[in-house]
Amino acid sequence: MAKRPVIGILLDYEAAGSFSKRPHYALRTAYFDAVWRAGGLPMGLPYIEGADTDYLDALAGLIVPGGFYSFPAEAYGRPADSQPVHPRHAFERTLMAAALERDLPTLGICAGMQVMALARGATFWADIRNELDCAVDHLNEKPAEETAHPVDIVPGSKLFDIVGKARIEVNTAHNEALRDVPRNVRVTATAPDGVIEAIELDDRRFALGVQWHPEFFQADGDPNFQLFKSLVAAGRPAA
Repeated sequence: MAKRPVIGILLDYEAAGSFSKRPHYALRTAYFDAVWRAGGLPMGLPYIEGADTDYLDALAGLIVPGGFYSFPAEAYGRPADSQPVHPRHAFERTLMAAALERDLPTLGICAGMQVMALARGATFWADIRNELDCAVDHLNEKPAEETAHPVDIVPGSKLFDIVGKARIEVNTAHNEALRDVPRNVRVTATAPDGVIEAIELDDRRFALGVQWHPEFFQADGDPNFQLFKSLVAAGRPAA
């Protein structure tokens, strides 16, 4: 059997919670299960200062996952303020920039998509329920294992090639969305109300971001699962 490519998954962060009242890392098992089922070897990445180069040396691919936390004010198009940067973002922004510089196959999921776009100069809406006239409830209360709305995918995009369809059904759980998108970020899917649901970077061999959570759909043949299979395939060395 071919050696499994190592796919790093950035861990999420909790200052305190049900696991511990002290700072700790946390991440749902679905991310790891999806990578393993897709043929990769998943590895969780903690925020160790100065370790990003060592991480990237060891990885064949990277996933920056979802998470509910605030970005710096300038990410929302506001003047910089004195608020401390969230510990996760303080680490992931350097990790993402370095991964893209190396052309390491990278998949951004929900907040991870926003981090990818931010690395190229994008800004976000902070609260689309109040800032946009959304016809879709993007912060939906349905279980993540259930789809909530369709997304329309741009033909000819890498995402289209991966899922093989111009429209798929996805789940949803986000209150932020991309606002100003620079030319070097290609929008490849939108919700029926126009909210950006997927991006890719044409100058990288595999740099995709999706606003939904494909890790909850791991059945063989599911278009969401194809994202993980494609990431793992991109991380395999050429024959």
